[in-house]
Parts: sequence; C-alpha cells; structure tokens
Amino acid sequence: MDVEIVVLPGDGIGPEVTAEAVKVLRAIGARYGHSLALDEHLVGGASIDAQGVPVSEDTMAACAAADAVLLGAVGGPRWDDPSAPVRPEQALFRLRKELGLFTNLRPVRLYPALLDASPLRPERLADVDLLIVRELTGGLYFGRPQGIYDDAGGRRAVDTMTYSEAEIERVLKVGFASARERRRRLTSVDKANVLATSRLWRQVATRLGADYPDVELEHLLVDSAAMRLITAPGSFDVIVTENTFGDILSDEASVLCGSLGLLPSASLGDGQATEQPKGGPARGLYEPVHGTAPDIAGHGAANPLGAILSAALLLRHSCGLDAEAAAVERAVFAALDDGLRTADLVGRRQATGGRPQTAVGTSAMGDAIVTRLAAA
Repeated sequence: MDVEIVVLPGDGIGPEVTAEAVKVLRAIGARYGHSLALDEHLVGGASIDAQGVPVSEDTMAACAAADAVLLGAVGGPRWDDPSAPVRPEQALFRLRKELGLFTNLRPVRLYPALLDASPLRPERLADVDLLIVRELTGGLYFGRPQGIYDDAGGRRAVDTMTYSEAEIERVLKVGFASARERRRRLTSVDKANVLATSRLWRQVATRLGADYPDVELEHLLVDSAAMRLITAPGSFDVIVTENTFGDILSDEASVLCGSLGLLPSASLGDGQATEQPKGGPARGLYEPVHGTAPDIAGHGAANPLGAILSAALLLRHSCGLDAEAAAVERAVFAALDDGLRTADLVGRRQATGGRPQTAVGTSAMGDAIVTRLAAA
C-alpha cells in the first residue's frame, strides 16, 4: 500500500515524540511491505518563528493532498500571549476547519500493568474502555462574534456558542456508529437545562436514536458526566458531545489510565463514512492529547506512547490497516507489561505481581516498541 503522510512535529516535546511515532511507522512499512511517504513541515510556534504564520500555505496544501497528517503538539511560553494576533493554536483551528475534520475520537483504555498508576482506586477502574467522540469545528471555539470590547461600563468580552442541526447530526452519527461497533451504549452529553444549543443537541440525538434501535441511548448533563467519569468510569462505552465539553471531559478521562502521555486521538472529516467509521480509509489528523510540556522538552524524557498510539489510529482509519494498527497496540501493551516506564510513570504504583519497573527515555521507549513489533 502507498500512503502519503504529512508530519508536523510542532513545538516543545512534539518533535521528540513524533520522531518515535515515525520510527514505528517506518518499522510497520518495512515489516508489512507498505510504502509510507513521510513529508515533514513546520507548524505552530516553530512556523511562526521561521515563516511568520502558524501554518503556511504550502503546509496547508501538503496536508490537503496527503492521506493523513501526524501532529506532535503546538505552543509554549514563547508564544503564550493570548492577545497576540498570531498564535500557535491558530494552526490547529485552521487545519480542522479547512480539512473538514469535524470529529475527534479519543479512546481511553486501561492498561493492566498500570492499574495502580491511576489516582483512582483499582476497584473504580474495572471495565474501563471508553471512546469520547467530540465535535471539533463548531461551538464556542469557532462561533462569532468573539472578542473583548470597550463600552461605557468598561471592557466586555463575548464568546458565541452556535450549532446547526446538520453539524450536530453528523457527529452524532459517528457516535452511534462507533457504539454499534463496540458495546452498543451511547451517552450523549449536553447542558440542556441551561443552553439552547444543548436543547437542540438533545432533540437531534433523540430523533437519531430511533434509527439505531440496537444502541442504548442515554442523555447526561455535562456536570453529571464529569462526576461519573470519576465515580463510575466503567459505566461508559461511547460518549458523544460538543466541542468545549469534549475538550474538558477527554482531558479529565486521561487520569483514568495513569498519564496524559498515553492517550492518542484521531480527527476525522467528511472523507469518513459517518454510518460506518471503519468502512474505508479516511483522511485524518492524528495527535497525542498532551501539550508541548516545555519544562521537559529537549531532555529525552517525554512519553512517546500517545504519539505512537496515534500512529496506530492513523493506520486504522486513514489506511484501513487494522492488523498493523493492532500490532502497534499490542507492542505498547507488551512494553508496559514488561515494566518499561518513561519519567511520567516512573515511581508510580504498579499492578500486584507486575514486573519491576525499568526507567527509559523517549527514544528507548520507541526502540522498545519497534523491537516488540519485530518479535511478534
């Protein structure tokens, strides 16, 4: 199989973890006979410094022409001024909008070897295996008007939350279809007791639920969902929600598996058949959910597993290579089961009877995954 992949290392630890994901992709290509063409471009703060913009027209054109985009992370203290006219995160918004990436998938899986690494008691973590489906191109982050204004009473700020029925319907269809492939339970999260957008969201979810009689649909207010993610996370299968709620809940869910550094994500768009998420290759953007972690950037201490697992999602969703994706995921499980730990996990409690911990750096963890791929 021939695949064109644009690699956007980004800022902070982004280049370090992305290099390990690329290492794993090259190993997959060599082992399974695929031709993976990897084209690297600047993005975020690195692009601002070199080109004056968070993402250049050439980079946008390359992403639009590629089968998939692999992203590290963007941002950092050097570009942290929220009033600056040019900011690293603008690259993400533009990529999502112009590539039509309206859905973000964030799987949260519990690794048995890290059962005691979570701040939650092990008994609360039973059966944790959930997927958060987040709407990505609407809501507060994109609504207009938006800004800070001067008026007679002093400065005033406004953000606009807006959703059309079509925007809500298409992401809900991804949620229903994903639940149909899993344990057939869908939790639609909203704030329908307060927000008009949420009342529309709930109406559309209820209507669509009739088309999926094999999927159990429940509605849950976002505050209740936040509490239940901590008190009974195993009760969730698929969570579908709007942009802001999904951003917050997915980061909260990261504590379940022990580290933000372990979580991958896939942002998919109109190229994906909403009725059948795994029905065929879809252009997407893949990235770990962590940030740029400038305090450890350059020290070789970052956890690359979120980036490596994002590469597995790339293989699955944009290449249709389920077997290759599963091989990467098994290699990650094996490395953790063998006691390998990056700095974010070193010293954490480990599962009873688990193997002794071995501290490794970013590159060594990537090498360990490649080694286990070769041995499988």
